[in-house]
Amino acid sequence: MVRCIRTTGLAVIATMVAGCAATGASAPVRAQGQAASPSVASPSAASPEPSTPAPAGSPAQVEAVLRKMSLEEKVGQLFMPVLYGPAADTSSPENRARYGVDTPAKMIEKYRPGGVILFPWANNVKGVRQVVALTNGLQKASPKIPLLVGADQENGRVSRLAPLVTDMPGASVIGSTGDPALARKAAKVTGTELKALGINLDFAPVADVNVNPRNPVIGPRAYGSNPKKVAPMVAAAVEGFHDAGIASTAKHFPGHGDTNVDSHTGLPVIQHSRAQWEKLDAPPFAAAIGADVDAIMSAHVVMPKLDPSGDPATLSKPILTGLLRDKLGFDGVVSTDALDMAGVRKKYGDAQVAVRAVQAGADILLMPPNYSAAYDGVLSAVKSGKISKARLDQSVRRVLKLKFNRGLLVKAPVADPDEAERVLRSPEHRKVARLINSRAR
Repeated sequence: MVRCIRTTGLAVIATMVAGCAATGASAPVRAQGQAASPSVASPSAASPEPSTPAPAGSPAQVEAVLRKMSLEEKVGQLFMPVLYGPAADTSSPENRARYGVDTPAKMIEKYRPGGVILFPWANNVKGVRQVVALTNGLQKASPKIPLLVGADQENGRVSRLAPLVTDMPGASVIGSTGDPALARKAAKVTGTELKALGINLDFAPVADVNVNPRNPVIGPRAYGSNPKKVAPMVAAAVEGFHDAGIASTAKHFPGHGDTNVDSHTGLPVIQHSRAQWEKLDAPPFAAAIGADVDAIMSAHVVMPKLDPSGDPATLSKPILTGLLRDKLGFDGVVSTDALDMAGVRKKYGDAQVAVRAVQAGADILLMPPNYSAAYDGVLSAVKSGKISKARLDQSVRRVLKLKFNRGLLVKAPVADPDEAERVLRSPEHRKVARLINSRAR
């Protein structure tokens, strides 16, 4: 039976999301900017780093992999960069400028990141067979630990794989139907198509409640403005991605729905009290957690009544650890929003941003603008004790466990281009899109 919340804390949220995942079926059971500085050692040449004792419930396979990892490899697992080019062996001046190597494959061999994210503007998305060859090539470059290959495929306004994938309605259209089962169907279609392309993690669904009509960045990306209606939609979407066999990410915690500033270009401040946050922002995230969401993405927003430091949530331990982990009971992967956004770079340099995000509770550092500075910053922080080795192992375990849960820990599935061409934009998938549009109000 799908849980609606993992903790007895915040009873108001538990009450609000009661029945949040009642979508007709229970959740499926999980299967298993500069050249690098001289301090970046080749992970393959480094000695294994002793790991901290395994917590209760950690899979044996995860612990076996963790024990064999060097310190450099562990730090690498925290990063998810953008790599440039349509193929794993494409030489690119952008890759050389950012990573000190020519090709995506060489970057992966050098830094051993935990994952990569694909974007059209990075020349990653040209055609179905090209994307399949790219994702297979990226996985081939990481034989020891397969990659999380992510995409920002929300549908609607944010559709990074368009026009390759089915033109599925966005969240606001789905939300207007009032039927969470349609949210689940849409997510299953999208997840199935992403998986056929070799993409195993979607940065969706949006769990924000769009309570501010002047919001310049969320708007129709949200399922609506009523948390009681948004919460079951979010839970259903998580289940749909799981039906398709890929990981999902609820975003943007603790809530980006009441802003009039875009965190890509500025730092929004939300004056919600703790009681307002519990009532307006938290229910969809609690619902996602109840549906066993794989990851939750942080927001580059300041909520001074939740954390008076003035730091954005991405860098806030009271928010990421105090609220998300301790109060809502989330024990999965916390990803930052993109670290090249202005909202997270107002106060600190790129190395310090990465370190502070890990200290706050983040496990994946998404798209650092200066990769070598961020990587070296985290590595140095661990060596100095600023980030404890136990804290590092905690994040690496979560990333490895996500991979284990999605069948990615030992060997990534090889995507089949013929199967991808059959699945993407199939008649049955387009039928689902038409059904949702016909039910929209």
